[in-house]
Amino acid sequence: MKVKFGEFMAGLQKGELKHVYLLAGEEHYYIDKALERILTKLFSSPQEQASGLQKMTGSVNLDDLAGLIETAPFFVSKNVLLLQDTNLFKEKKGEEEKESARVGKNKALERFLALLDNMPDYSYVIFVQNGKADKRRKIYKAIEKAGAVLEADAIRAWNINDWLQGKLQSLNKDMDSEAMAYFSGVISTMQTISLEFLDREFDKLALFSQERRISRALLEQVFAGLPEVSVFALLDAISERKAKKSLQLLRRQLSDGTYFTIILSLLTRHVRQLWQAQALQKQGIRGKALAKPLELNPFIAEKLGRAAMQFPEAVLKRSMLELIDADYFLKTGQAGEEVLEHVVIDLCRGVA
Repeated sequence: MKVKFGEFMAGLQKGELKHVYLLAGEEHYYIDKALERILTKLFSSPQEQASGLQKMTGSVNLDDLAGLIETAPFFVSKNVLLLQDTNLFKEKKGEEEKESARVGKNKALERFLALLDNMPDYSYVIFVQNGKADKRRKIYKAIEKAGAVLEADAIRAWNINDWLQGKLQSLNKDMDSEAMAYFSGVISTMQTISLEFLDREFDKLALFSQERRISRALLEQVFAGLPEVSVFALLDAISERKAKKSLQLLRRQLSDGTYFTIILSLLTRHVRQLWQAQALQKQGIRGKALAKPLELNPFIAEKLGRAAMQFPEAVLKRSMLELIDADYFLKTGQAGEEVLEHVVIDLCRGVA
């Protein structure tokens, strides 16, 4: 059985414990949370876990692993094996594909696959793979059939809503429309989304307010210290082509100590997204359909698409080139913050 994080955790909550698991993907937060929940289900205390959990990493001999699975436990009620980043799920290329074909006929592999399909009642195996697992491997298919596979896809702005809804439900909270729009906008400015960070911040938020509904004002208090959040208003003003407001916000960020590389990086990304949104719309991709190719929340993608059509293509291209030059000149000390001001003014004027 192959499932996403929410469905996977719901299954564990119902007490549906399998004898074999594969937790694989790029989102370590999901993998860590799933592993923590499985181990909590398997062991009654940290002391029992410490004595009953056997860990293995790297290359694995299948005959040895089968032997450990079939060995009756001593002094504990169950065998629990945790295998991290083994060679069993990695993609094979080139000459290795020939080896893979031979392994497919290997009796040790066939015996192990049969064991996965008929696990002893006292044994549990958890495979953890940081990164994508090769779905073509026989062992992947065997675990998918006999146990459960968690696909921990990396979180991006366009697919974060599942996590958000789950987190709000766990806190017994919800958001009004203004708060949801603000959160989507903030997330869209983040080049890397850390669910660990967001998880902690929402826990703090729950402590700040006893109200069930989360307002935009409360979110602004919680996220105020993030550089991306403070630049968010600047990017919004540029999208609206409000030159005076944009310059005021830019100067405020610089005077508050926001490092120019952060502003430059986010500004470059924003111009690139405007240009991409414009090109996609010329191909007939509009509205919320922009979300996936731009990797943005649908609400933000639609808003960005509307803004993109207000800029001449020549202006976006020129600004992108200026920002590339600005990166070099600022880092080598050959120019000052005025180059950022020039780009902002040029964008807001919008003269091709």
